[in-house]
Amino acid sequence: MELKTFLEHVKGRKPLDTKEIYSFMDLMSDEARRITFELNSAYHTPDEVRELLSRLFGKPVDPSFRVFPPFYTDFGKNITIGKNVFINACCHFQDHGGVTLGDDCLIGHNVVFATLNHEIAPEKRTSMQPAPIVLGKNVWVGSSSTILQGVTIGDNAIIAAGSIVKTNVPANTIVGGVPAKLIREI
Repeated sequence: MELKTFLEHVKGRKPLDTKEIYSFMDLMSDEARRITFELNSAYHTPDEVRELLSRLFGKPVDPSFRVFPPFYTDFGKNITIGKNVFINACCHFQDHGGVTLGDDCLIGHNVVFATLNHEIAPEKRTSMQPAPIVLGKNVWVGSSSTILQGVTIGDNAIIAAGSIVKTNVPANTIVGGVPAKLIREI
């Protein structure tokens, strides 16, 4: 399987449930681990961090992008980052389904982006369902929050620390809790 074919497959939100797909995912996971181990095992200048992340993502990242390692992903090739984005330490990107962070996003410590889910039926539980996570511009995600598959977060929204976001978040709002609910408009 080729990367382009896989990305088209997940863009269509088709299940990940064949030996060919599992084999490709294992191969990509190995590559992602090699790069993240290199990133997370020693000090790197901001330019070196961006170079490693460009390799991990398979495309250049903007010079304004900042990350405080450690940074974790089990795929890496379906992450899109805007300008002036900051990601704090210990964030986890399960990006098979796609993670997009718009310009000026701030991501707190230990945030999880989870773009895959499993089937409920025990006999189909190994099948995974991908769906993208999309953050608009100027979104602030507080520490230890989890954003689940298929969620879109509107421009200028704030996710309170420790939240679990399972539904779309309108622009110019603050949400928080488990599950995240509207706290107020901005």
